[in-house]
Amino acid sequence: MRRFRRGLIVFLSVCALALGCFCCVTGAAAAPREVCLGGMPAGFTLGLGGAQVIGTCEILTKDGTACPAKEAEIAVGSVIVEFNGVNIRTAEDIGKALSLYRGGSAPMVLKKGESTQQKQVTPALDAVTGRYKLGVLIRDSVAGIGTVTYIEKGSRRFGSLGHAVLGEEGAALPVLGKGNMYRCSIVNVVKGERGKAGELKGLFLNDLCVAVADKNCDAGIYGNFSKEYDLSQLPSVPIGTDAHPGQASIYATVDGTQPREYSVSIVKVDASNAGNKNFVLKVTDSELLEETGGIVQGMSGSPILQDGALVGAVTHVFLNDPTRGYGIAIENMLGN
Repeated sequence: MRRFRRGLIVFLSVCALALGCFCCVTGAAAAPREVCLGGMPAGFTLGLGGAQVIGTCEILTKDGTACPAKEAEIAVGSVIVEFNGVNIRTAEDIGKALSLYRGGSAPMVLKKGESTQQKQVTPALDAVTGRYKLGVLIRDSVAGIGTVTYIEKGSRRFGSLGHAVLGEEGAALPVLGKGNMYRCSIVNVVKGERGKAGELKGLFLNDLCVAVADKNCDAGIYGNFSKEYDLSQLPSVPIGTDAHPGQASIYATVDGTQPREYSVSIVKVDASNAGNKNFVLKVTDSELLEETGGIVQGMSGSPILQDGALVGAVTHVFLNDPTRGYGIAIENMLGN
């Protein structure tokens, strides 16, 4: 789920609206029994490990218009990882590869999902600039805000969002490179209404990079906090695995940088669901309802506490009722 703004991008999907993963695990580790509680907002910049094609455009040549990307049948959503013998990791690398081009078709390696393919592309000479171009609109990273759910004490590994960051086609973005996580301050709230999700508006505090993200999956964004980040300021909570219908709370930030506890009710538990919709939640806190209307975009990852233990995180809002949403069970987040 994505909505682009300067300094702010909120991640979203469809149906029940997702509010807000990366893979470098080398072995299964024992799940921690106690973690540092999150609830604070975070700004993410996630590298795609290449230049992702998000559109195509025509190039004016001396013989008319041309679009090499269309002619080579390069699909939108593909990630260019090599072109003309140059490894592509950023948008600037495309320019470097084109500066080395000397005519004829050139090989291009692309990734889309789990598949890799090679194309032959013939760049077109722009009659205005005198430079060769591919006719593609590209990006090499995405950015957005979400909420940190927990941080493991020993490894300093964090889990957040509770759902994947999605691309235009509804699939998890192919995060092949690392990303940075920054402190973020919530500066405004658009209240949720029936049929229209609300959102948190935040600003990156870009001088304060606190963690590196390395995984984007159905359970959220994961990575490791820096050693300089002081975990002693965060409360410790046990891991709970016996969530049940009844009173609970969420730890969320809807103003500034500091999280607060708000009351909710767990309406339904679906322990058999292996995905990120294990609980149905209803916001009962009058103050949160007044401030946000319920669950809004940017709250994904907000920890769910019940009986003094961390049992999961907020993941989605119901479009027809912003006071209700889904949550993921903590056991489905741990181990990533």
